[in-house]
Amino acid sequence: MEKIDVPARYKLPKEVKFCKRCVISNQRPRIVFDEDGVCNACHYTDYKKTIDWKTREQELIELCDKHRSKDGSWDCVVPSSGGKDSSYVAYQLKHEYGMHPLTVTWSPLVYTDIGWRNFRAHIDAGYDNITGNPNGAVQKRLCRAATIEVGDPFQPFIYGQVLFPLKLALKFGINLIFSGENAEAEYGGDPSSWDSKGHTVESYDKWWFSNFPVEHWLDHGFTREDLQSHLGPSKEEVMEAKIERYFFGYFKPWVHQANFYSAVENMDFRPNEERTEGTYTKYSSIDDRLDGFHHWFGLLKFGIGRCTANAAREVRDENITRDEGVALIHRYDTEFPEKYFKDFLEYTGMTEEEFWDVAECWRNQNLWERNGDEWKLRYPVE
Repeated sequence: MEKIDVPARYKLPKEVKFCKRCVISNQRPRIVFDEDGVCNACHYTDYKKTIDWKTREQELIELCDKHRSKDGSWDCVVPSSGGKDSSYVAYQLKHEYGMHPLTVTWSPLVYTDIGWRNFRAHIDAGYDNITGNPNGAVQKRLCRAATIEVGDPFQPFIYGQVLFPLKLALKFGINLIFSGENAEAEYGGDPSSWDSKGHTVESYDKWWFSNFPVEHWLDHGFTREDLQSHLGPSKEEVMEAKIERYFFGYFKPWVHQANFYSAVENMDFRPNEERTEGTYTKYSSIDDRLDGFHHWFGLLKFGIGRCTANAAREVRDENITRDEGVALIHRYDTEFPEKYFKDFLEYTGMTEEEFWDVAECWRNQNLWERNGDEWKLRYPVE
């Protein structure tokens, strides 16, 4: 592999700055800082306090009234892993708004024990579910190819997470899909997305696929037959079927801690017994053994690891102070996900040498420097 010019590919500024209020840096793609050095994710947190949530909820009620089935048949699709956030959405729709959701799961690359346990608990709490498992050999090849070419082993999982619910909605004649939060607004992205009710199918490639649509791989050793499970319906089919996809976080305040407590109380969700490598939390994205490598490659490219993402969110929500966030980042952010490293190598068919060759091609030289035998960030958050 040739060295990737990460700053050029993602149009990242050369000068590294950190938000004065939270702990995120300007290396997150599409994030915007104001003249006072405050990021737009923090401003969106302020903006949410000005939203008339009663009016937004009334929109939700009217939407549900329009689509609610009278015979108990499925009337909406909820993409769901059995995690805290999707469990919260499914519970709210079923028990607070009288809907009949079909939960749809795109199987993780490699389940963790706690992830499988929470997934089963979600179903046993009283929810219909259809799970998609793509061709395993293709999924492994695609994971390997995406690690090399995109710098993200999770790319094939993201395809299914986004498109599989759409395929099932079309198949069963369901016109309504509820995703979770608007990540582009919540975590810092294009400010024009703040009042977005949901991404249109035309914008999936930009917002969810990092401009690497499934069709990209047709020119990189994969056939249409290989990608059958990953390919979604055509835009024309979706528009003709009048399928609407909404962020539940548009209608109701999106609060991770509240989602967690709701899932524990109502869906028998359980956090992990140990903290997740690379961060201090035990309850976020714990269902896939390879998830840590998605975050670790993000650390190489953007200097933003899993702990930074978690801490920035919790500082904005005022669960921890900025100083506490900084201390946690210094302690955990650059931790390598060693626990499932062998699983990753086995799944992708990489040798350790190949893995480190790929990793170093994606390491952003503007952000990293050698210190003896170790790589260290040039500009740690202070």
